Amino acid sequence: MVKLDNRLAAIAAMVPAGSKVADIGTDHAYLPIHLETAGITSGAIAGDIHQGPFQAALAAVRRVNLEDRISVRFGDGLAVLSPGEADTAVIAGMGGATIIEILSTQPEVTASLSRLVLQPMLAAPALRRWLVANGWRLVDETLAEEDGRIYEIIAAEQGKSAEMEPILLEIGPLLWSRRHPLLKAHLAGLCVQMKRVVAEMAVSASAVNSAKYQEYQEKIALLEEKHACL
Repeated sequence: MVKLDNRLAAIAAMVPAGSKVADIGTDHAYLPIHLETAGITSGAIAGDIHQGPFQAALAAVRRVNLEDRISVRFGDGLAVLSPGEADTAVIAGMGGATIIEILSTQPEVTASLSRLVLQPMLAAPALRRWLVANGWRLVDETLAEEDGRIYEIIAAEQGKSAEMEPILLEIGPLLWSRRHPLLKAHLAGLCVQMKRVVAEMAVSASAVNSAKYQEYQEKIALLEEKHACL
């Protein structure tokens, strides 16, 4: 069995037992190999748009003799799937904007999925907002620390999300409600990121007078308020 790092282990834990999973941007196919070897999934599709990772995934699947259970495919995002071929899609290790583009570009495939497991490298708030606005309900969230970096993992299923404070889309509503052990460090990191943006904007008078500058200032105040509650 492939030994997963903390990030991939957290992602794997959100894949429902018995599901047919599509790992988009699979790299070396570590995740689908683990899921299949552990008997968690009932089949897997591993897709990648880059020739190197695609070939690496092919070789890895062949090494463990799982060619009959993991279909390795070369292609762009969800274009490697037909509607109904998978019920769960994992899209990890990309920016939030890229994940949104992947989900938006193949609407019929996206609509055929019952669960999304997403790990954005940045712009997680924008991804949450897109999910909520497009008929996806946030059902699970966690944080995983690897090599000093904290990763956000989000699971969503089709349905309507409950109303929530807008700032919770920045933090992660389920991370907040469950008081994840890494939440305090996560909030501190969000504050640092936003303060860096504000500092860059502060060198321009027009930026300082913009609505965006005020919005960031308000978000920082709300994040610090939440951080003080922990």
